[in-house]
Amino acid sequence: MTKLSVNINKIATLRNSRGGDIPNVVKVALDCERFGAEGITVHPRPDERHIRYADVYDLKPVLTTEFNIEGNPIPEFIKLVKEIKPAQVTLVPDAHDALTSNAGWDTRKNLIFLRKVISEFQKEGIRVSVFVDTDLANIEYAAKTGTDRIELYTEPYAAAYKNDKFAAVQPFVEAAREAHRLGLGINAGHDLNLENLAFLHQNIPWLDEVSIGHALIADALYLGLEETIRQYKARLTEI
Repeated sequence: MTKLSVNINKIATLRNSRGGDIPNVVKVALDCERFGAEGITVHPRPDERHIRYADVYDLKPVLTTEFNIEGNPIPEFIKLVKEIKPAQVTLVPDAHDALTSNAGWDTRKNLIFLRKVISEFQKEGIRVSVFVDTDLANIEYAAKTGTDRIELYTEPYAAAYKNDKFAAVQPFVEAAREAHRLGLGINAGHDLNLENLAFLHQNIPWLDEVSIGHALIADALYLGLEETIRQYKARLTEI
């Protein structure tokens, strides 16, 4: 079964836009779990423009599903993850001023660095996933880093889906097939939504987890959070 991890960054963005504690990030995370999400994802950035480091510490003792922390492994991030010890850390090479994650790792160029960081996290009992595109060389070198999983950066799939969904998904199928052959677990995330999620899932039978935030939180404005999570989970059971 492919797990749904809900990224709650947008909840923190809304809270931070007004100050105070409305909406409450911890309450929303617990509601997501109660409504059926199998994981909670956060992506703290150095400027704390959405999820704050303090939120991560608040979430850790109360979550009962898998906690996934995403981010660029700068020293402050590494320290945070080692202290929190989430179920999973997802390494993303985003610049400090990036609006959102917009590229995967060049795993060949960063092989030595990634090996070191991944080994540090794994020694703490943390599963590691590396954010990558569909370039097969990046998949090959991701395996050489020692990572447990990759997360496929799915924005290109989402952007091309409406024009030709079969052509859009093909590079992801090939990348997932190669990752599976190399013994890597496979996650996916970025711009997945109720329209394009089921087709991706149907074509990648080895998909362990999807991490979805922006579209899911936006859909919740219309459908309500409980119904939205139900519909996303339903997309992950369609054959």
